[in-house]
Amino acid sequence: MKTRARAGSGASHERRITTALFAAGLATFATMYSAQALLPSLSAAFGAAPAHAALAVSLTTGFLALAIIPVSALSSRIGRTRVMTASAVSSAVIGLLLPFSPSLEVLLTGRALQGLTLAGVPAVAMAYLAEEIGADGLGAAMGVYVAGTTIGGLAGRVVPAFTLGLASWRWAEATISVAAAVCTVWFVRGLPPSRGFDARPAGIRTVLRDLAAQLRHRGLLCLFALAFVLVGGFVSLYNFLGYRLTQPPFELPAAVAGLVFILYLAGTAASAAAGRLADRLGRHRILAASVATMGLGLFLTIPDNLVTLVLGIALCTAGFFGSHTVASAWVGAMANGNRGAASSLYLFAFYLGSAVIGGGGGIAYTHYGWTGLTLCVAVLLLIAAILVCALILHSRYTGPAQVADLGQPA
Repeated sequence: MKTRARAGSGASHERRITTALFAAGLATFATMYSAQALLPSLSAAFGAAPAHAALAVSLTTGFLALAIIPVSALSSRIGRTRVMTASAVSSAVIGLLLPFSPSLEVLLTGRALQGLTLAGVPAVAMAYLAEEIGADGLGAAMGVYVAGTTIGGLAGRVVPAFTLGLASWRWAEATISVAAAVCTVWFVRGLPPSRGFDARPAGIRTVLRDLAAQLRHRGLLCLFALAFVLVGGFVSLYNFLGYRLTQPPFELPAAVAGLVFILYLAGTAASAAAGRLADRLGRHRILAASVATMGLGLFLTIPDNLVTLVLGIALCTAGFFGSHTVASAWVGAMANGNRGAASSLYLFAFYLGSAVIGGGGGIAYTHYGWTGLTLCVAVLLLIAAILVCALILHSRYTGPAQVADLGQPA
């Protein structure tokens, strides 16, 4: 009876964690991308050039990337739940103040501060799940968290866009900020105390030593590189998809073209499914299938046919988020020692790929159009396939502990 009680208590604990992290993903990514739909309105309201207004997005993601590793190190010292709670609450408070910004400069300062505070959730969530969730359920739990991030990213773009049809950018920002604050309350109230956390010193030497230990792990290096190339290709497609849809031969209205973000729901479904399937069939199989799905989707976007284009983008979205779910869980399972260091390096590579490749894809699109862009993304997917093969070979030949990561008996 006691054993059953403990098992039931453990299952309840894991459900609470999974639900709370889902809410955290919603709040964090809705906040992160909320300014993207507001950029034209900000230019009109403040008389700012598009590049100036776009800082409302880039400052947030840029400062988030800079803060990931320091925040992860801090969480190793004071606790994962403390850092995530402080991060979510502080970013929600800043968000509620942003609609009252008297100038664009004040708004940009607030968005930069949000980037710093937002870092606490994505930097810590993977390590927290790896410490608190059993190996058999880690993939599914990671899938639910990533699903929350996809819905949050979708809501952060769509909700302000719809609100702008009725009111100013201030009301649009207020709407998504209030929604993020509600999700933050849900997260803070539902997050249970940590059971698997062991405090570690967080001095500079310790942090550098932990990071160096993860960088010496060949399997983790493959996962870091995989995050860099996959997110870079994925972001490149979405960055310039709107241009293709609003230009010949499609020439869709901008409002209709903006509905393409609804395809993020394919990523939501794929995240949860990929996590469960990885636990059952093995991470290597689902990761390879997800990369292949992206490749098929990319091929379908080439013809000037709206149906195949939409289907292709949906497959690319599902494949990307499926890959991200599996790779995220695998980082936590494969890491030696400080899982937070490994997770922070993965996320650093993730956001770096988004910034560098996602922006650089514009060169290919400007000179060679959609065909040139898809060719560049195809090269990235080929690199990803090579990395998956290297990852599988590394895992097969580095001992029983790594074989278990493939979903096979240890």
